[in-house]
Amino acid sequence: MQLNLDGNAALVIASSSGLGKASAASLAESGVDVVINGRDEERLESAVEELRETATGRVVGCAGDMTDADDIARLVETTVEEFGRLDHLVTSAGGPTRYAFAETEDDDWYYAYDMLVMSVVRAVREAMPHLIEAEGTIVNITSMVTKEASGANVLSSSVRMCVQGLAKVLSEELAPEVRVNSVLPGLYYTPRRHDAGEAGVDLSDVPLDRMGEARELGDVVAFLSSGYSSYLTGAAIPIDGGALNSTL
Repeated sequence: MQLNLDGNAALVIASSSGLGKASAASLAESGVDVVINGRDEERLESAVEELRETATGRVVGCAGDMTDADDIARLVETTVEEFGRLDHLVTSAGGPTRYAFAETEDDDWYYAYDMLVMSVVRAVREAMPHLIEAEGTIVNITSMVTKEASGANVLSSSVRMCVQGLAKVLSEELAPEVRVNSVLPGLYYTPRRHDAGEAGVDLSDVPLDRMGEARELGDVVAFLSSGYSSYLTGAAIPIDGGALNSTL
């Protein structure tokens, strides 16, 4: 499907690897000019070079820490300076350390909130005027735990709910100019998963009987950024191989 996104500009946060990178790749191959981001400058530069091999839009890297408000402001500024516009914001963040509740301390909660929630709040705040002008989109990459909590992952299960609540409010507050949706990944084969190894991955609850490929999620992000999803806003879409048992 041709998504008719040529000439658009996107900022994809936390996109030097994994699901964020796959989303940037799908957008860049659809003709979108993309700024990608990560904290590790060497890995970021490698990602830029890789994405440019297949991109039909421009790809620019901008290093920064998503828990730093100044870095987030600089990301948005860089996107507008490079491309003259900002049509699409894709938010993402690595998952916090997996803990049971009894294992957590206050600092764990504050860091998880800063990384998962405030990164989105700050990015939307900075990007909002440009997105309204462009009649653009926001897509948040969150997790299936927003619909089905995991007892072994209390930080993600608790804190990511804030992002979904924010997305729903924004879908009303920014309408009709800006559409806001979320994607809820389940098990995906990413570099983070590769580093940990596949041992112990239980696919018994995944009807499609496999982990997802990151690009399968990235293509949905690109679709949600396109005019083909023009009547879709405020949605939280599981992309999990059918693993989620929730009916809502």
